[in-house]
Amino acid sequence: MSEEQALAAVDPAHTLDTSALHRYLAEQVAGFSGDLTVRQFTAGQSNPTFQLTAGGRKYVLRKKPPGELLPSAHAVDREYRVMAALQDTPVPVPLVLTLCMDRDVIGTEFYVMEMVEGRVFQDPGLPGFSPKERRHFYDGFIRSLAALHSIDPETVGLSDFGRPQGFLARQVSRWTKQYKATETEKIDAFDNLIEWLPQNLPEDDEVAIVHGDFRPGNVIIGNERPDIMALLDWELCTLGHPLADLGYFGALYHADVLVNGRLKGLDYAALGIPTEQEFLDLYCRYSGRTGGIDNYLFFVVFSLFRSAAIVQGVYKRGLDGNAASQKAVELGHLARLRAETAWRIVEQNF
Repeated sequence: MSEEQALAAVDPAHTLDTSALHRYLAEQVAGFSGDLTVRQFTAGQSNPTFQLTAGGRKYVLRKKPPGELLPSAHAVDREYRVMAALQDTPVPVPLVLTLCMDRDVIGTEFYVMEMVEGRVFQDPGLPGFSPKERRHFYDGFIRSLAALHSIDPETVGLSDFGRPQGFLARQVSRWTKQYKATETEKIDAFDNLIEWLPQNLPEDDEVAIVHGDFRPGNVIIGNERPDIMALLDWELCTLGHPLADLGYFGALYHADVLVNGRLKGLDYAALGIPTEQEFLDLYCRYSGRTGGIDNYLFFVVFSLFRSAAIVQGVYKRGLDGNAASQKAVELGHLARLRAETAWRIVEQNF
C-alpha cells in the first residue's frame, strides 16, 4: 500500500454510527457478516472515504461530507451509478455493492464497493518507478481513457447522465457560480477567465462519458506490476466533450505548482513519461481518432479554470470546518496559481 493510501482512525468530524451501518449492510450486501471495523483514508479532499473490514473481507465506503453543501457537489449517487454502468466494459472499475440515499442511516448519503487491492500514487512523476514501469503505467492509463470515451452512453444505460448539448457553456457557468459562492479574495486572472471562456467556446459537439478528474492519483495499480486495476473518484463524471479529460490531464504539463508533484519540466525521455504531444498521439491511436486534436489548449485553460474553482471550494470548506481532510486549509494559494497559469496560456496562445 502506498503512502497516499494511508489509513487512520476516523476523524471526529466524520464519525459514523457503526451499529446502524452494520445493520444496513447486513441487509443490503450479500455475504456481509462479522464484526465491523472502520478506518478512514487520509488522502482526498472531496468525499470522505473509509475502509470497512468485516468477516475477513474489505470494503470501501464513500459518503457526502457533513455541513451545508453546494447543490451539485459531492454527488455520491452519480459516482455509484456510473461505476455500476461500467461494470462489464473495458473500463476498469471497482465492483459496487449498495447505494444508500437515506440520511438516517449514518447522517449522509453513501455507497459501498469492494476494495481493490493495489497501490495509488498521487505524484504523476511516479517517483521510485523505473522508466519501463512508467511507460507501462502511462500506456495503460491512456488506453483506459480512450476506452471510456469509446463507450456509447446509451449501450450502458447512461444516455440521460448529462446534457451534452451546451456542455462547455454550462460547465463554465457552473464553475463560475461555484467559485463566486466560495470566493475569499479577488483574483484578477479568474475574473479574466470568467469573461474570456464564454466568448471562445469550441463549436464542435463531440459527446462521450467524461470522467472529470482523470489523473494518476485516481488510479489503483497492481502491487507487483503497474497495471491499471481500477479508476476511482467518478464524482464529476458526466456526458460531455471528451477533450475535457485530455485538457485536465494535459494541464499537468503547464502547471508550475501542484500539491502532489508535476509533469512540467521533467526529463520525459529519461523517466519514461510521454511528452505532452506523445500523450495526445497515444490517445489518438487508442481512440481511433484521426486528424489530430483541435482546440486542445482551450481545454487545458478550461481545466485549470475548473480546477481553481474546485480548490477554492475545498479551501472554503476547510475554513468552515467541513472539509474531508484538515489539509484543505493549506490549499488557499492554489486557486490563484491555477487561474494565473490558465490566463498566461491564453495570453501566449490565443
